[in-house]
Amino acid sequence: MLAIIYQPAKTAMQSGRAKTKRWVLEFEADSARRIDPLMGWTSSSDTKGQVHIQFDTREAAVAYAERNNIPYQVVTANARRPAAKAYADNFAFRRRQPWTH
Repeated sequence: MLAIIYQPAKTAMQSGRAKTKRWVLEFEADSARRIDPLMGWTSSSDTKGQVHIQFDTREAAVAYAERNNIPYQVVTANARRPAAKAYADNFAFRRRQPWTH
């Protein structure tokens, strides 16, 4: 079973970058989830899907996977490119659309 090592992205519900500094090791799903016909809950017989291990560095996560003979894949995140914005740009002459409420 293949393990994925990555740094989680920030959630849409936060403006800061909390909980994005650590590296995570998770296993890919080995079997598909199925829906219980009586209750409608989803379930799986794959117990490794519940494993979620956090590490301080990428090297520590890779060392753990190699020490335990776990095949792994490292996924790196794209670099952030913040756009410079200013409140005055709302009223600039070069603005393509007129400013409205």
